[in-house]
Amino acid sequence: MGTRSRLEREARTVQVMIEMFCHDRHGSQSALCADCQALSDYAGDRLERCPFQSGKTTCAKCPVHCYRPAMRERIREVMRYAGPRMILRHPILAIWHLLDGRRQEPLRG
Repeated sequence: MGTRSRLEREARTVQVMIEMFCHDRHGSQSALCADCQALSDYAGDRLERCPFQSGKTTCAKCPVHCYRPAMRERIREVMRYAGPRMILRHPILAIWHLLDGRRQEPLRG
């Protein structure tokens, strides 16, 4: 996990959280439902366009709010649900996410 870039790790963490949410809340088995797939695609696009790139903090602490308000609320709902469950289901990703969130200021990439 240490050799993966910061953005790849962030993208993987968001994807896992959306998958957990969709599986548990919407009963999806192998693929995401259409709404969760749209959210996943949107989140991936936002990460690709992040002005801070590998110097970014977690999105929650970022001074630039690049999510549209409706999508921001949807990702918050996913994070509120999946965040506490990450430590048991995906402990390494959860720890990395907590460490990445400790960054105070994002650095321009």
